[in-house]
Amino acid sequence: MGLATVWFILIAVLWIGYFVLEGFDFGVGMLLPVLGRDDIDRRILINTIGPVWDGNEVWLIVAGAGTFAAFPEWYATMFSGFYLVLLVILLALIARGVAFEFRGKHDSDRWRRGWDRAIFWGSLIPAALWGVAFGNIIAGVPIDARHEYTGNLLTLLNPYALLGGLVTLGLFLLHGAVFLSLKTTHELRARARAVTLRLAPVVALVAVLFLAVTQVMYGKTVTLITSALAVAALLAGIGATIRHRDGWAFTATAATIILATGTLFINLWPNVLPSSTAAANSLTITNASSSPYTLLVMTWVAAIFLPLVLLYEGWSYWVFRQRLTRPPS
Repeated sequence: MGLATVWFILIAVLWIGYFVLEGFDFGVGMLLPVLGRDDIDRRILINTIGPVWDGNEVWLIVAGAGTFAAFPEWYATMFSGFYLVLLVILLALIARGVAFEFRGKHDSDRWRRGWDRAIFWGSLIPAALWGVAFGNIIAGVPIDARHEYTGNLLTLLNPYALLGGLVTLGLFLLHGAVFLSLKTTHELRARARAVTLRLAPVVALVAVLFLAVTQVMYGKTVTLITSALAVAALLAGIGATIRHRDGWAFTATAATIILATGTLFINLWPNVLPSSTAAANSLTITNASSSPYTLLVMTWVAAIFLPLVLLYEGWSYWVFRQRLTRPPS
């Protein structure tokens, strides 16, 4: 296995980690106005992700940096072609991060409601647009012989990509609701479970439709198995929620995201950004990668520091594993 393939797999793992971890805190942010009946409820909901949300975003930073260093052609073409979409995502993430930090700086209901709206939209917009972006990466975009994007914003808003946006939006909402069932108690937990069960049929339907279309249009033999496993994991998560097994339900929704995202990357390989103009113009792990020496140095750096990051993040989740509850009235 060449180093370019190793780094393609590593970048896939980073995106999977980002979607699993950031997915549930996007879900919490989107559910803030739904489950938070008063300011105490909303404070508890925010506190469930307070110690980890910024750490979850590190996965995105590392995935972007890894792509830039390992596959500069992929990075350049994708970031120039998807510029407006990625700019909107970046602005939404900035607004969301500022809202978390500033929400409690002033004792005013109006002040807090304004920042709560920023958290809601700063969670919803990236949750949907990441699906749109990855839908286009899988389907391919117009790229000329110089590996330059030749489409426009409307090119990216095609039916398949929009369906992908609905899938990530729905999966992250469901993942967040299950996470809140795991992290809260009493009435908040009951409300989170109720939302999970209402969301589940719709999310399952959209996810099955997207995976089926992906399999028919871009699928490989092995992804038929991973797609089926993703659907099975989603159904298992719903069943675990019905049986009040919150830990198993969260594990199952995480597995759904892992398998679904893994399916997309398996379908993408050996391309990194297919061209819808001509197959010869596609970016692949071969023609988009850095030099072997660069990849070798990056591999040693990743081998040393990635386990340390994983250990630290795992420790953080362990320390803040307790459920949160309302203080006595």
